[in-house]
Amino acid sequence: MQRKKLLKICNELITAYKKGLLGQTVMPEDFNPGLEKMDPQMRISYFSLPMALNYQRDSYKLWEAALKTFNDKDTRFVFDVSKVANTSTEKIRAALLKHKLALQPNKHINSWITISIAVNGNWGTFGKLFESVKGDFLLLKKKVTMDYKKEFPYLSGPKIFNYWSFIVNTYGGVKMTNKEYMEIAPDTHITQCSIKLGVITKEEAKSLPRESISVKWRQLLSGSGINPMDMHPPLWFWSKNGFIYEVTYK
Repeated sequence: MQRKKLLKICNELITAYKKGLLGQTVMPEDFNPGLEKMDPQMRISYFSLPMALNYQRDSYKLWEAALKTFNDKDTRFVFDVSKVANTSTEKIRAALLKHKLALQPNKHINSWITISIAVNGNWGTFGKLFESVKGDFLLLKKKVTMDYKKEFPYLSGPKIFNYWSFIVNTYGGVKMTNKEYMEIAPDTHITQCSIKLGVITKEEAKSLPRESISVKWRQLLSGSGINPMDMHPPLWFWSKNGFIYEVTYK
């Protein structure tokens, strides 16, 4: 498909998403305690730590479990990195498993604790981490994916790091600069859309690293005024809802 036609489709899908024409468009992260009601530091933590457990699982169930964990006075402490850093592993494990926020009793708990200790020890809070890079996405990327990579299990991976940054910017109250450099996160739905639109072939979907799919989207959108992450929600819901919306540009 020609680039000009693809860009028209991209703009159409963004418009359709904003108008609610793609079907159900409630984001998994919309399961939250109420953004304006949350303490600013806790708010960033709430939209950060569960992301480290978002691997091969239903995102809606993950955030439903996060909300239950937050609303339970006996388990809310897990979103406070200072408390996690000073609490026994067994108590943290029990809290994370109670509402099925964690599904793996060892790996998930270790990831949560490792990140919490790193944030608490180096910056005090997630908010101070973002302040240390002045909200600059590119500086955050260097810090999390290179300088402190081992201390941010899963969050430091290229797919989830970009999506985490997008979510923290959208829901966490962190207004980031250089966000146009956030890469689209090619999960199952984004990959299916990429095939449908001809950005990649079915064969490439099986062989290409996900980072390469992100690069193809960046190349397609370069100079168009559309940031790669602007396409994530429209494409994600377009696929998740079974492509019920038919684009007019063909």
